[in-house]
Amino acid sequence: MQIAQLNIADFRGIRRARILLPRHGVMIGDNNTGKTTVLEALDLVLGPDRLNRQPPIDEHDFYQGKYLATAGGKPVESADAGAEVGDTEPASATGAADVAEAVAGENPRIEIEVIIADLTEEQTGRFSDYIEFWDSATSTLYDAPDPAGVDGSTMTQALRVTFHGQYNPEEDDFEGKTYFTRSLTESDNPVPFSKKDKQHCGFLYLRSLRTGSRALSMERGSLLDIILRLKEVRPQMWEDTITTLAGYSVASNPELGISGVLESINTALKKYVPKEWGIEPHLKVSSLTREHLRKVITAFIATGEGSHAAPFYRQGTGTINMLVLAMLSQIAADKQNVIFAMEEPETAIPPYAQKRIVHEIRKLAAQALFTSHSPYVLEEFSLEETIVLGRETDGTLVRNDIVLPDSVKPKRYRQDFRTRFCEGLLARRILVAEGATEAAAFPVVCRRLTELDPTTYSSLEALGICTIDAEGQNNIPDMAKFYRGLGKRVFAICDKQDSQSKELIEDEVELLLMHEEHGFEEMVLKNTSEDALKRFASIVELPPHLSTKYPDVEASALDAVRDYFNWAKANWGIADFLAQCNEEDIPHWLRDACVKVRASCEPIATDAAGAAPVEPESRLDETD
Repeated sequence: MQIAQLNIADFRGIRRARILLPRHGVMIGDNNTGKTTVLEALDLVLGPDRLNRQPPIDEHDFYQGKYLATAGGKPVESADAGAEVGDTEPASATGAADVAEAVAGENPRIEIEVIIADLTEEQTGRFSDYIEFWDSATSTLYDAPDPAGVDGSTMTQALRVTFHGQYNPEEDDFEGKTYFTRSLTESDNPVPFSKKDKQHCGFLYLRSLRTGSRALSMERGSLLDIILRLKEVRPQMWEDTITTLAGYSVASNPELGISGVLESINTALKKYVPKEWGIEPHLKVSSLTREHLRKVITAFIATGEGSHAAPFYRQGTGTINMLVLAMLSQIAADKQNVIFAMEEPETAIPPYAQKRIVHEIRKLAAQALFTSHSPYVLEEFSLEETIVLGRETDGTLVRNDIVLPDSVKPKRYRQDFRTRFCEGLLARRILVAEGATEAAAFPVVCRRLTELDPTTYSSLEALGICTIDAEGQNNIPDMAKFYRGLGKRVFAICDKQDSQSKELIEDEVELLLMHEEHGFEEMVLKNTSEDALKRFASIVELPPHLSTKYPDVEASALDAVRDYFNWAKANWGIADFLAQCNEEDIPHWLRDACVKVRASCEPIATDAAGAAPVEPESRLDETD
């Protein structure tokens, strides 16, 4: 059993999406890309307890907050959850209905469709009236008229389920319900996909914060509550507990003073109202209802070496997360077929434990889906299991497959994953640097310029740019193409190139920062100030052989610093120099490069008339 495909329309920041999901996978991308929205969408469709919240959705669950039809009607294309860009036919059975509603000017509707493939025998028997067939080879539903086609080796039985959410003007409230998708078109009365039906799908969404804080409570939907329901344990404890608590009056001892205050309130109350209206206020430890007891009953765990116990949620975050893992193993053992969706398993967990969580959940679950920013988690998934999400400006969420460039073999990719690839996969914008010197120095100089003049410059971190070392000018085109293929915005920085090499790079990047020297250090040395060289020479600790060669280092600052750069190449030498420069000490080319990068990433400001200011002439090709 696994979720094979997810279609989304008009949900939160996603206008439309069609995402194919692997048996086990990790979703990655920059913050606010849509990873959590994907998991929330799955929870709306398959979560047994998700729709207990009333209302199940609100204004902010609609794309751009639009839940009312405009005068011109809802845009037709936003209703098609399943269509790729350029498709002319709706991919789902509900697409035609959406178009009709859109033309009629109906209120926007959240629509989320899930295709569950490789059903178990139990699921096939329960959902027999709505079974379809999924072809794993083509990642499509089988709809050919030949019944014999369903016997193919790549065919599995599948089920489609759809959530509809909209604003109801008559009730002046929001409503949402999940249906068997086929019933939406094959029946006059769509058939709801009930809570009991959802429990047979075994979907469990583990939020990084909320799941741990409720794990060992008795609240509905907590992990302990799920385990009790799976074991069909119905603790008959509520009446006895309520009766016991009802007989206990808090602070009834007159010496405490509280009872006296309450008595004076009671005396004053009798002056104004008859006793039938209410008398004798006193304190109890609870509201004495089952629902309130569910919220306040909490498991305690012993801490340290002694016998003192504290509420489980007061333990360390890492301990709570491992407690969650232990409870998940119980759920999987009892249910056998579970789909786990888990946000950021690395939270407050050391690397070795992160790996263990991933491995254990993969073993326990029929399907496991993660989101993560941790290289230790990401490297546990193959290229096919890594789902790189990107959201386009029109709200379309897309999945990009990782295709390694010719210069990067799979073995090298895995070996260098933490140091060269992971950060780039998680970022929106990439700066491909020719070598280690540029990769270390350019972020430093941008940061330094931002400290000196934040109105003109921005650090690469603030612009969301990740710097990647290409390890040589010949690798720049391949690395740029790799990240551009993943939907990233790509820039490059390098030394002077011949015309052919320059053209190869420009074909793959949005902005090329190329100076006119054959070496980054030489470009800096030729275009910085003498004062900056002397200042750096006086504070840097030269290695013994250079100290002997330059006894009066300030008198030979240029030569001494050049030799130092050569000795410390790729070891932050040039970066340390730029970090101590004033703005006028930093070469014009670097200043202009920093401005160019900022202009490429930030919206161009306009004047009151709406005209963009004229940019100063770039000096990127000057050598100064």
